[in-house]
Amino acid sequence: MRGVERGFLVGVARDGGDADWPTEESLNELRQLATTAGATVVGQASQRLRAPHPRTFIGAGKVAELARQRAEEGIDLYIFDDELTPSQARNLESELGAKVIDRTGLVLDIFGQRARTYEGRLQVQLAQYDYLLPRLTGQWTHLSRQEGGVGARGGPGETQLEIDRRRVRSRIADLKRDLDRVRQTRGLHRERRASQSVAMVSLVGYTNAGKSTLLNALTGAGVLAEDKLFATLDPTTRRVRLPSGREVVFSDTVGFIQKLPSSVVAAFRATLEELGGADLLVHVVDASHSDAFAQADEVDSVIASLDLVEKPVITALNKIDRVADDWPPQSLPETIDRLRESRDNAILIAAANGRGLDDLLLAVDRALAEDLDALVADIPYVEGHLVNLWRTRGSIETEEYQADCVRVVGRLPRNLLHRFERYRVRVPNTRAGRRGTGSRSR
Repeated sequence: MRGVERGFLVGVARDGGDADWPTEESLNELRQLATTAGATVVGQASQRLRAPHPRTFIGAGKVAELARQRAEEGIDLYIFDDELTPSQARNLESELGAKVIDRTGLVLDIFGQRARTYEGRLQVQLAQYDYLLPRLTGQWTHLSRQEGGVGARGGPGETQLEIDRRRVRSRIADLKRDLDRVRQTRGLHRERRASQSVAMVSLVGYTNAGKSTLLNALTGAGVLAEDKLFATLDPTTRRVRLPSGREVVFSDTVGFIQKLPSSVVAAFRATLEELGGADLLVHVVDASHSDAFAQADEVDSVIASLDLVEKPVITALNKIDRVADDWPPQSLPETIDRLRESRDNAILIAAANGRGLDDLLLAVDRALAEDLDALVADIPYVEGHLVNLWRTRGSIETEEYQADCVRVVGRLPRNLLHRFERYRVRVPNTRAGRRGTGSRSR
């Protein structure tokens, strides 16, 4: 970026619009996005409209007002809170005499800065090229934004001034093929984990809800965790041992945000497909945020759009330490109490200082245990590796050491039962034994 750009935010309040996201709150989030991208926000304006103007999105009078402000305040960049059509962006740039980007372009700029892995960069580039393609014109004048600055980094780069639609489409096709290979590799990894009966827990949530902080607190993963929107973009997986002794994999995913176009979500399909292979979702909510309800609902909408509504969910109400001085908190703001009551399996946590994590892991343990079958087995000492397998893939209630074997009572994933079948026993007086069948054979 050529120095710090001075940005001005523009929003539109539509009659009958989304009551969950008042214009002022949406502009506050846009301000955070602009700051994350590296711009300095010098002001903002909004206009109430029945419908966006087809030529300039906002009315002609508001355009003229913004043009006057540009000369007075030295504005380099106008950032619109809604997605602009290519023609609207060009017309606005012509009349305002400054660079114009929309919320989607701003988010893609941040993605370009944050992507670190090969997969992450592929997904960002695909989203940016999809965004660029309809905005190409024969004159190329509107592509001056590609020379640098907010809305222009981390993706296709400066050579875009020299490319044409055919080359962009060719590049999109190449990226999709590369991402298909990534998806296939991820699918193989999921199949291997499934064959080993390693359960997957995926962290989901609105951007900056604290997912990376939670993963770090649980695993010491060392994932970048900053108080910024989209501080992390690339998925991270780490093993976690639950209170029962069972080992599972926790996966962090890209955060969601309102007004994110479906085309951008589609570009991140390789990452989001990990959610489809999850055995459990942990929905991390910034309970201290004034828009916690709306943010949680937005994540629910994305989960529904990915056909994941049947997945079991635990809600981790995070950052409770920002609204309560004691732990466990004796009293909470009414909004948090209502949020907790509105969600099944809601757990209070403060990931930054490690509070509530034991309760969260217990809840995860209980939720995953529902997919385990009860078993009692007498395992010979020479088969000690089977006991270790049981400890890491299932849960053990008791171990009784006998003369030639250890009697284990507990639960195991169904696809591992055949490994223990020859040692299965019936013990009528134990809960696990009542569900067992057959007797031990050697």
